[in-house]
Amino acid sequence: MRIVVSNKAGIPIYQQIEDQIKTAILAGDLMEGTLLPSIRQLAKDLQISVITTTRAYHDLEEQGFVNNVQGKGSYVLGQDSALVQEHALREIEAHLSDALAAAQLAKIPVHDLHTMLDTLIAAESGDDGDR
Repeated sequence: MRIVVSNKAGIPIYQQIEDQIKTAILAGDLMEGTLLPSIRQLAKDLQISVITTTRAYHDLEEQGFVNNVQGKGSYVLGQDSALVQEHALREIEAHLSDALAAAQLAKIPVHDLHTMLDTLIAAESGDDGDR
């Protein structure tokens, strides 16, 4: 498993680590029972603080992606597809809520938000907008 972090990404390093590990788990690149690098080894490899890697692993455990076993390491947990989907829905809902709050502050009409979302969906799916 290769993790790449950037100080210039605008995203906290612990979050970058979490996101990359979650992506690998959900994509099936990290299978159930896989031992992750130790907190200290990952910190050394990435040249970051042990506190940062500890935070990432702790958050992953709270979210049900890994099991941290004292003295043995962190292991990937099996993912129930319903739980994975529920987690994704909660994350999407939080992002949409943030977007709605920003739009309300900027006094952007709801119709424009719908148009923006439809445009983003069309761009991601390669749809040219003809429905």
